Amino acid sequence: MKILRAHGIPGLRDTRNWAAANPWAVDIGLALLVQAAMTMPFVVPRGPELEPATWPAYGLTTLTVVPLVWRRRAPMAVLLAILATGALYKLALEGPGQPLPYTGLVSVYTIAVLSPPWKRLVTALVMLVAVPASVWLNTQSARELTFSLFVFGAAYVFGRLTDARQRANRVEAERAAARERARIAREMHDILSHAVSLMIVQAEAGPLAVRRAPERAEAAFEAISEAGRDAMTQLRQMLGVLRDEEGAGAPRDPQPGVDRLPELVARVRGGGLDVRYATEGTLRPLPAATGATVFRIVQEALTNVVKHAEATRVSVCLGYLGDTVEIRVTDDGRGPRHAGATRARGQGGHGLVGVRERAAAHGGTASAGPGPDGRGFELRAVLPLEVRG
Repeated sequence: MKILRAHGIPGLRDTRNWAAANPWAVDIGLALLVQAAMTMPFVVPRGPELEPATWPAYGLTTLTVVPLVWRRRAPMAVLLAILATGALYKLALEGPGQPLPYTGLVSVYTIAVLSPPWKRLVTALVMLVAVPASVWLNTQSARELTFSLFVFGAAYVFGRLTDARQRANRVEAERAAARERARIAREMHDILSHAVSLMIVQAEAGPLAVRRAPERAEAAFEAISEAGRDAMTQLRQMLGVLRDEEGAGAPRDPQPGVDRLPELVARVRGGGLDVRYATEGTLRPLPAATGATVFRIVQEALTNVVKHAEATRVSVCLGYLGDTVEIRVTDDGRGPRHAGATRARGQGGHGLVGVRERAAAHGGTASAGPGPDGRGFELRAVLPLEVRG
């Protein structure tokens, strides 16, 4: 598919999108295709014993095809018009016959795809009368009757299968949209919660610093500004992906990854919290999606520490353990036994729910509980690494 796009050839999805946006063009094209098929008996050489291929007969054949242009707007009316013109063709002109009832098959298929059950039932009853009547007027043979019932039944079945596939595609599209909304909500929660938490902490410490250590007040205000600018940059980046082609100039940089963790730690450390960052094992490049998840998990963990832990020290450890990467964020704060900390940082908080969802999306796990020796709080997540050739 990528090769087709690279050479400017529209892919199957592009073709379907174009067809959905231009139903009139599709129906006109289908009518022209059916007309071409029904023209064949009029242009091939015919024996003297066969019905003559006259212009009036060809004109009535064309009149049988024209209603297909409106097959989506009024499928039942189109079917009745086709049956009426077909009967007139057989009774009045007796022109060349057709190997297949093209127009009737298209009409029955369309009704099976688009119409409600009661219209499909009416169509079935009409065809149970019309097909034997047509065979009686034509050859009066059981073979033709069996074949006609089979092809019309097949057209109806194909129509129902198409409707089922379209319904399944719509359901999957709705599920994909819901997953994307949830992903965007998690991203916005992580970005805004982290930035606002740091800004609040710095703003609350600002007045005290102004009175006791003016030089620290300047650093606090700079940290507030930096946190706000970083949040705005990430939000513009994320929202730019949601814009249409008119917003093509919006920033579309990759999501922050593991390489941004030292910057994240330094920003939190600037708020007065002693944050230490370390790695274990042999460092290796991570897939972009995994790196972004690692960054967001650490960001959410540090945000929770700033908001709820009342900690003085926190350690962030990233361990490369074979085919997995482990994230451990441990603080010396109040720990999960405190009721407020449990609600905010445990199962009841949206942040840690989002951490578990992020880990699960990569086939990993996340857990939270007391830190070493029962002191403080520890968040631990393990993500499998993709094997890349």
